[in-house]
Amino acid sequence: MPLNSRRKGARGELEWAATLRALGFPAARRGQQHRGGPESPDVAGGIPGTHCEVKRVERLNLYDAIEQAVRDAEGRIPYVAHRRNRSAWLITLRADDITAFAKAVLEGLS
Repeated sequence: MPLNSRRKGARGELEWAATLRALGFPAARRGQQHRGGPESPDVAGGIPGTHCEVKRVERLNLYDAIEQAVRDAEGRIPYVAHRRNRSAWLITLRADDITAFAKAVLEGLS
């Protein structure tokens, strides 16, 4: 992976963690990126019971991204936080996970 892509990915993870903190999840921070996978998520301490895959790219294959999140989730609710340049953050998750995700958000905010 080119250095600029890694830097952009790291910036995206930092941005998403800051967004989560602004939304009321004060423990959100960039994960430890030395290995990848479930034990080192892109963002840790965010929405409880979830696993986030962060993508900061212009062109994103959402199906590949959600599959990666599902693979790494290990029983947690997988979702993808993504954005392009000069665009708002978006969240993608499987429809079957909407209720559990909403509950996790509300529990994390209480």
